[in-house]
Amino acid sequence: MAGRFCNRLAWAFVLTAFFVCQGNAGQKIYVGNRQTAAERQRQAGEPQFPFPEIPSALTRPEDRKEFLLKHYWDNFDFSDISLVDNRDISEQGFVNQIALLADGNTDAELVRQSIDNFCSGMEKQVHARRIFMDMADDYLYSPGSPFYNESLYLIYLKRMAESKALDGVQKEAVAFRIKLISRNQPGDKATDFIYYLPDGTECSLAATAVKGDRMILVFYDSECESCRETLEQMTDDRALAEAVVREKVSVLAVCTEENAEMWRNALAGMPPGWIIGEDRGAVKTDALYDLKAMPSIYLLDKSGRVLLKDASYEKVREALHLH
Repeated sequence: MAGRFCNRLAWAFVLTAFFVCQGNAGQKIYVGNRQTAAERQRQAGEPQFPFPEIPSALTRPEDRKEFLLKHYWDNFDFSDISLVDNRDISEQGFVNQIALLADGNTDAELVRQSIDNFCSGMEKQVHARRIFMDMADDYLYSPGSPFYNESLYLIYLKRMAESKALDGVQKEAVAFRIKLISRNQPGDKATDFIYYLPDGTECSLAATAVKGDRMILVFYDSECESCRETLEQMTDDRALAEAVVREKVSVLAVCTEENAEMWRNALAGMPPGWIIGEDRGAVKTDALYDLKAMPSIYLLDKSGRVLLKDASYEKVREALHLH
């Protein structure tokens, strides 16, 4: 999976950048002195992604980009199974599109229209719909993807929730994911939940005092290797330890798995000054937080509002200015 992402990322901007800034599919495509994948495909007589022909009257890059994104999939035959299954065309085409949509310079309405263009094409064909919906999940929602983007994914999901091509079960699955992802977004009040201290005391997130003005909320699994690695990284961080001692930052680490024995056996290795608890499976059972990958780290302010959602510890550390 990682290699697949890297290969797609390598060519994510090359093809589309050419169409936005210079010319159309009939011309040779070079970026600097490097020949692009499209040119190599053309010389070898290989199939290529059928980009829309951008009108020559559109000369400004922003106008060319708008046309490209609005009509990106117009010439793609979603009924052609062999074309859909040719990932060097279908998947790379999808990656190029989302790379443009996520460049930070694309108007929100244009993003919506471009995603609608994509969905309107693929939703009508059963095979294409299955392939491209899986693709959207992999690239936009998988934490290991360099294209991970919840904002784009939500726009896509909300469009698919309106699709007449999905059956009731599929629509329920889409609606559930929309609800899950929409929770605990930056700026939102973090969803309250019950957790239990090692002595059995019942606590809640909302009632937990925040020392200083920041709380690091960590959801983890005692049996998760990546959780152990992240917790060790945090434990060894002297700057974090000092901030906790000086009551500038609070750390609440909550085990979300129901293996109480494993959790208790690991308590001795947890840092002093942290609040350690277990939720007895409630967060996952009630889908209170989107725990698609563990550990899941949030940064909250003193009032319990989310500052960072599902962030790496490096990003949390940077936000806290720990040195």
